This record gives sequence, structure tokens and C-alpha cells, in this order.
Amino acid sequence: MNKLEGKTALITGGTSGIGLATAKAFVNEGAYVFITGRREAELAAAVKEIGRNVTAIRGDVSNLGDLERLFAQIKQEKGKLDIVFANAGVAKFAALGAITEELYDWTFDINVKGLLFTVQKALPLLPDGASIILNSCVSHYHSLSLHPGKDTPAQRHLLDLQNCSDPPQPADSAAVG
Repeated sequence: MNKLEGKTALITGGTSGIGLATAKAFVNEGAYVFITGRREAELAAAVKEIGRNVTAIRGDVSNLGDLERLFAQIKQEKGKLDIVFANAGVAKFAALGAITEELYDWTFDINVKGLLFTVQKALPLLPDGASIILNSCVSHYHSLSLHPGKDTPAQRHLLDLQNCSDPPQPADSAAVG
């Protein structure tokens, strides 16, 4: 039996990179996977590459209406989620003096607001023992810190959110990691 047999997973930003690789790995281990992305063509290509046990849902994690629609569809089709991989994230770099309010809002809306509300809106669908995996742009933080001045405000804020999260829950509760 595969490790994820009978499990249902959500992977935001599942059309390329780590998200797509994770979706393929989860399906190969027996999971049914929902992937999200903002562009229909990339979603269709990802579904074709994954091949089976996958549903693509077009949406933007920074749009609360899109998140409501996403979780309503998952609830209707599967009833629960065993794994949430909050992976959607963006990075666009600018010198400190060149950062605009538009760039700041775009970055924070996807990397912080999107991450937070993805997890919040998933909570009602998570049974005891479910897993929440936070990726977004935190995965880039350490490599960027080797180049002072190149990390984005959202990266530093997400690291702060991760470090200030609630203490670990008992083993029979949803895990955040």
C-alpha cells in the first residue's frame, strides 16, 4: 500500500517547480490532489503531466472569493483534506528606494495574505492528524540571506509568522510544519 493511499491533498501553486513535483509525488504515493494556479494553460499542462487523480482549480490565493470557491469545491467533491501544502509564492526584487506600494501589496497579498487565508479556510476540512505544510517564499529565505539586501519584506514577515506560530499541537491534531 502506498503511503498516501486514500488521502486528499491541496497544493497551491501546483503548476510548476516544487508544487508540481510534490503533486506528482503525492499522486504516485496514492493521494488524490487538487492543484491551484492563476493561469489556465499552466493548469492544463500540469494536469496532463500529473496524469491521474488530480483536479486543477484556477484561482489566486490572494483573492478570498477564489479561496472560498476552492474550498467549497473540495468539500463538495471529497468532503475533507488530509494535506494542505501552501506553496504559492512570488518574488520580484527591487532596490529599497525603488519598492512601490503596488509591488509591496502584490508580494504581501500572495506570500503572506494568501498563505494565511489558505490555511485558515482549510481548517474546517482538516480532520485530526491532518498535515499543513507551509512553503510559500520562506524556502528562498536562507539562500537570499546570503545576499544582503535582496530578501523581500514578505520573506522576513513569513519567517516571523512561522517562528511566532502557536506551539506544536498534540499528535492527534493538525500539524503545522
